[in-house]
Amino acid sequence: MNIQIFGKAKCFDTKKAERYFKERGIRFQRIDLSQKGMSRGELTSVKAAVGGLDALIDPKAKGEQALLLPYLSSDEAKEEKLLEFPTLLRTPIVRNGRQATVGYCPEIWKTWE
Repeated sequence: MNIQIFGKAKCFDTKKAERYFKERGIRFQRIDLSQKGMSRGELTSVKAAVGGLDALIDPKAKGEQALLLPYLSSDEAKEEKLLEFPTLLRTPIVRNGRQATVGYCPEIWKTWE
């Protein structure tokens, strides 16, 4: 199992996800989205696993870019904006190979063990 947790330092659900894997002794790699975003390939892989781009957008995101995001015309434009401003992504994003979840989803993570 190769777990990656993409999250934000102040995100409560990201901390819960990290605790979930620590308690079970499962090693994971933590990636802070505010310091290092996702690559285009990672975003494409996660988008395919979670069923589309809309599942990845954080509805609670604040700022000018968050207000602009719903008005972008195409998914490609939204994807570019998410790559440029990774803090607009909903967290935690947990990857296990080609599988991925967005948000706190222990019921799905149990099936990965």
